[in-house]
Amino acid sequence: MTITTPKVDSRLCAICKGRKLLCGRPTCPILERFRIARSVEEKLNKRHLFGSSPPSVFVGEYGYPKVRIGPLVPPIEGKTDYLDNPLRWEDKTIHDILYYRSLLVMGETKADIHVRKSGRILGEVQELAMSIKPVDSEILLKRKPIIKVLPSEFAPPVGPKAELLDFELAENPKIPRRTDYVVGDELKAEGAIMRLYNWGFDEYYIIRLLSAGLLGVDKRLVPTRWSITAVQDTIGRNLRREILRYPLINDYEVYFYRFMGNRYGVLLMPESYAFELLEVWLKGSLFGAGEPSVIHDYEDFRGRREYVKETAGAYHAARLSVLEALITRKREARVVVFREVTPEYYAPVGVWQIRLGVKKAMGNPIGHFDTLNEALEVIQRRLEHPFEKYLQRSYIFGSLTRQKSLDQWLGKDIYRLNRGKAGE
Repeated sequence: MTITTPKVDSRLCAICKGRKLLCGRPTCPILERFRIARSVEEKLNKRHLFGSSPPSVFVGEYGYPKVRIGPLVPPIEGKTDYLDNPLRWEDKTIHDILYYRSLLVMGETKADIHVRKSGRILGEVQELAMSIKPVDSEILLKRKPIIKVLPSEFAPPVGPKAELLDFELAENPKIPRRTDYVVGDELKAEGAIMRLYNWGFDEYYIIRLLSAGLLGVDKRLVPTRWSITAVQDTIGRNLRREILRYPLINDYEVYFYRFMGNRYGVLLMPESYAFELLEVWLKGSLFGAGEPSVIHDYEDFRGRREYVKETAGAYHAARLSVLEALITRKREARVVVFREVTPEYYAPVGVWQIRLGVKKAMGNPIGHFDTLNEALEVIQRRLEHPFEKYLQRSYIFGSLTRQKSLDQWLGKDIYRLNRGKAGE
């Protein structure tokens, strides 16, 4: 197995060499990934691999509509689903995730996104994607796999990879009948996604099906990163329409949780639905350089008319966790999510940690408050970035200062009316 390191144009890294931690992070992300790669090198230093795929499939976006696709297979047999299942990572560390992903070897091959034009290997990959249990698999690579040191921010990190010569399933995959039904039916992608979600299939399974070109009328391969956003956005839009029918919450609610070097604060307000994500990468964090600034994205009850500009996949992941919590309660609220990324988040592991971090926050209530100021004071004490910069950047808080809500005006009218009656 070959290990490649990224080119870093930084005098700071040259002086530090990963020992002095001059960047402010508790761990050097380059050295950490390098150590993990070294620890698995002996197991993966070969062209022929046999093991139980979690199951796992990856589709790249480079070169679209000609993309790189391939199965991910570890040199391990048995119960390997923990290697590619974010639902089982809530008590894991960044080191654990990087190690798990380093064990998954990707045999990549080029394919046209239109699945009808592809051959036997894609058919095997699609069968693997539909399985709900690990599948014994065999891959033959053109050369020994190469591992990159730094992963992507959006999808879970991909481990070693090399060009695929052949791939074959060594046993029959376990495919649910409902999956067969949805894949074989002439359903649009959104209908297929929501049907699977309502049947209880987890979103990561649905993401795998969409990515492998198994959903929709005009079936086509979808890069994994795009699939994650598409599935979370589709489910979120459908849940948003549902909560608009529910009554408002009664007061201001604050939730908070720390997860994998991220701070997540959630404010629910007794107002008509709107959602905003405010995000800051603190100085010393992976993408935090110079003076930290707040980035944000926003929607009201009508949703967004354009792609998320600043917070990317984090927006859809955070929104879905909050919407699911509101659906469970059958309540509507206006929502602001604060995300603060600290230097402890020294390597990106994917937006699943945002999804899970906000979900955990929604299960950790801090309190209920009568006024917005009380709620904001509680959140402010738990965040590091100057709080006024959040408020200045926010669309929701900006709109609150520019206009009064209907309820506030009605409250004043009722107060005046009662005073008039008392004086009669």
